[in-house]
Amino acid sequence: MNVTGTRNTTIQSTPISGRQPTTMQRPPRTISRPETMMATFPAGTHLDATFRFDSYRLTWRRKLVSRDDLDVWLGLSGNIRDAEISVEGGGQRATKANTGFVPLINFLIDWRFAKPWSLRAAGDALVGPQGRAEDVLLALLYDASASTTLFAGYRILEGGADNDEVYTFSLFHYAVAGIEVRL
Repeated sequence: MNVTGTRNTTIQSTPISGRQPTTMQRPPRTISRPETMMATFPAGTHLDATFRFDSYRLTWRRKLVSRDDLDVWLGLSGNIRDAEISVEGGGQRATKANTGFVPLINFLIDWRFAKPWSLRAAGDALVGPQGRAEDVLLALLYDASASTTLFAGYRILEGGADNDEVYTFSLFHYAVAGIEVRL
């Protein structure tokens, strides 16, 4: 399986009075893999299947708890998802594309258990009759300086829909590492 376009770009603004930051996020997801399938294609035809799920999020959150050792934030994310599933082979192509708005509940919890170390749980999630979506991070953070934090952790991205047009659920989970710079 070839995985392409898995970078995760997050742009975070300066908090409004320290309690209400807004973030923008665009984590594109494209997976391509060759496989043999039997559908409306002739048996034995080599098929290339591509699943694309681009997600553009705008998040607002408010700090509910602010202590020396703990910060708890809760908010809302507006997610625009642009998805496409396509299968090609034997000179034929079948495609199903869909773009739509998904409201999500956002949370962020930072627990500073032993300075300069802390633990972060953060994510967007919502379950409804149309489907579900979860994007959750659990990470260990190290404050290298007043403006720089290093982190490493685990991220799970899951979701899908079960309706008259499509039945699709996807699960991605992976290790993450990065640097957070505050200007």
